[in-house]
Amino acid sequence: MSRWERLKQLDSVSLQKLDELYSGEQLPMAVREYLAQWIEDQDWEHASRDTSRAVVLFQVLLENLDNQYSRFMQERAFLMQRNFRRFKQDFQIYQEDPCPLAETINWFLSKEQEILEAAELANEVQRLEVQQSSMELEKQRLVEKNIIDFKNKVQAMEYSLRGIEEQQDEFDFKYQTHKMDGTADAAEKNEQVRVLQQMINRINESRMSFLSQMSSLLESFDSLLCMVLEELEEWKSRQQISCIGAPDDTNLEPLEKWFTQLGEGGFQLRKFLEKLEELQGKLSYEQDPIKVQKPILQEQLDLILTSLLKSAFIVETQPSMPQGRGPLVLRTNVQFSVKTRFLFKVPELNHAMKVTVSIDKEVPQVKGYRRFNVLGTLSKVLNMSESMNGGMVADFRHLTLKEQKVGGGGKGTSDMSLSVTEELHVIHLETQFDLHGLSVSLETSTLPVVVISNSSQQQSAWASVLWFNMLRADSKNLLFFASSPTASWSQFGEMLSWQFLSCGKRGLNSDQLDTIAQKLFGKQKSYDNCKISWTKFSKENIRDTNFTLWVWMDGILNLVKLYLADLWHDGSIMGFITKAKEKSLLKGKQCGTFLLRFSESIKDGGITFSWVEYSNDGKHNVRTVQPFISADLKQIPFPEILRNFQIMEAENAPVYPLQFLYPNIPKAQAIGKYYNEKTGEASPYIKYIKTKLVFVSKENGCTNVVEGPPPGMCAQHNDPSEANEDVMSRGPGNSPMLSSCTSSPVLSNGFIDTFQHFSSDDPNVLTEGLLDINSDAFVAVGGQDPFQDSIPGAISPEADLGNNLPEFLHDTDIFISFQEFNFLVSQPLSP
Repeated sequence: MSRWERLKQLDSVSLQKLDELYSGEQLPMAVREYLAQWIEDQDWEHASRDTSRAVVLFQVLLENLDNQYSRFMQERAFLMQRNFRRFKQDFQIYQEDPCPLAETINWFLSKEQEILEAAELANEVQRLEVQQSSMELEKQRLVEKNIIDFKNKVQAMEYSLRGIEEQQDEFDFKYQTHKMDGTADAAEKNEQVRVLQQMINRINESRMSFLSQMSSLLESFDSLLCMVLEELEEWKSRQQISCIGAPDDTNLEPLEKWFTQLGEGGFQLRKFLEKLEELQGKLSYEQDPIKVQKPILQEQLDLILTSLLKSAFIVETQPSMPQGRGPLVLRTNVQFSVKTRFLFKVPELNHAMKVTVSIDKEVPQVKGYRRFNVLGTLSKVLNMSESMNGGMVADFRHLTLKEQKVGGGGKGTSDMSLSVTEELHVIHLETQFDLHGLSVSLETSTLPVVVISNSSQQQSAWASVLWFNMLRADSKNLLFFASSPTASWSQFGEMLSWQFLSCGKRGLNSDQLDTIAQKLFGKQKSYDNCKISWTKFSKENIRDTNFTLWVWMDGILNLVKLYLADLWHDGSIMGFITKAKEKSLLKGKQCGTFLLRFSESIKDGGITFSWVEYSNDGKHNVRTVQPFISADLKQIPFPEILRNFQIMEAENAPVYPLQFLYPNIPKAQAIGKYYNEKTGEASPYIKYIKTKLVFVSKENGCTNVVEGPPPGMCAQHNDPSEANEDVMSRGPGNSPMLSSCTSSPVLSNGFIDTFQHFSSDDPNVLTEGLLDINSDAFVAVGGQDPFQDSIPGAISPEADLGNNLPEFLHDTDIFISFQEFNFLVSQPLSP
């Protein structure tokens, strides 16, 4: 079976990807369909590098198109005749150089293989997930089955108990009759006594049988509760990692159902024992089994019920602030919420159980350990009205923490000290259960929280929360960070992937994780045995930088969350990639192919793009623009930057270097859906300037990774320190959106950012307004105007400048660079 036939049999999601792949005209799907086997049998990769081989395949392709055209003529398939005639005409553009066509077909085949492998992998993963899910489902079904059996046995015991009661009532009636009978016949009296003795024997047998069933049922009850508690522990583990972004199921309804059914059965058994005690009070005799066994069974049952009740009181929603980074990070004097839930849903106890809140019941003996008071509404009743599904919850929404003034924290008995964001604190919740004579004190506690006093500590606090819960540490270990264990790379990589999944709805793939691992551990064949410490994650600076791994990663996450979520979600951003890999990927791609990656040298997160171009002698040149940071993206969306980015080249018109998103997707097709059609006054991101914004790089406004002599478009970047770092690194003050040309070989990109608004119809007034702009805003390379010999820079290809400056200055849709103001107002424009 051909690959094409296999592709057509894939699931609907994969077929949609295939349809999107062939949505353009580079290789029509109809050609791929009718020439499927021939296309797959050719070595297109070799042909893309061998002109003679490419020419042969090109001629055979045209012949195949002719043959297919003739077949359609015979079949009178008019539409397909027309289409294949057009396909052949379109392919004629490769007549002189068929190598790009071979490269294009090879790329399509490689993407097909990716779709096929992804589908097969998804099927395998689904099979494994189905296996795992089947195991989990089977386990849940077993719990359900056992609970049903338990309930049936409880109901059967109720019937048995009624039988004992009826036997005892019958005995009581006959016994009272015997006492009242005044007959003097000894034989008759002996017969009555014999009958009564037989009845006592049957009652005794029934009592012993019932108590034996009760003992057996309590064993089943205990075993079944253990199964449910295992499910509860798994739920708590899922809840713990869900706090740091894991997409795990934390639905409580199955557990609530099981706890309620078991609790109801347990209290039914308790009523049975009370009934036995009542029957014993009416009728007792020597060697009565109730006297001996009932207290033992009562104690056993109460222990099981107590365990069930204590386990049923849980924290449904961990502490969090409304505007916080995530759960488990609290700030003093800022409101936070926490929700508790009682899984044994008893209508009689609705609004009857009061829950109280406290913090740090057992304070670690650590020097400087802070202590807090909880303020706000410290008690609420469990009720069913605050829950969407009718569960018994107490939702505390307006709690705050206030630090106790005890002179810099507790004295402690240990010389050990922890930083503020390594201190772990616990919120405690308590209530009292009273039902049918059983009274139990219930207590639950949250996962450890980190308490900060100002927003600058939030980044470090979230790192602590990530690390603690990634390792699924014991929630009672408040001194965890005094000697934190290391994390395996698989644990760490999974946690990082969850962060991107939370921020941009897409996790990290294996290539991205390998790039991060290489940054941490150096290049290795496998990172499975690699370990990372808490110190390396959050305290030690990355090599050749002044910031930690977490600070760098957190800056990127914020950038994705605030400005790049869509591009990250659809896979447009490659993100993490080494310089060598970047060069390897772009080498051989058509001119203007670019990729998007995160900066390695920007502390608070930066994104840049690199593209390939070719010199006249065919040598490729990979260029990289200075990274864009949050301040840039706050003013103009990144898709608009990619859409309008230009390079100014002396003596030539502006160049739009970004043409194809790697590997071969036309830019408009890849990111066009994110373009903003509104410009000028209607623009949502700059409503006060009557111009479009465009990023412009001067001749030396970008950097490159050169192989061979550099072409004239951009000056070569020769800073050796950038060999393993970002080709452009700078502080926030040198944002590519806010800087003008400098004498550095690494230049940023500029745009108009003047707050003057010219509405006069007099062109001279407008010109004077421009001339009045502070000349300090313009910086020239080497102290001279860098554009005295060039045409006006950053001009939109759509703009018609006309023959004079006033007409040009009145064009509200013109693209104009911040650096060109002096030039535009001082030089005449050529037609």
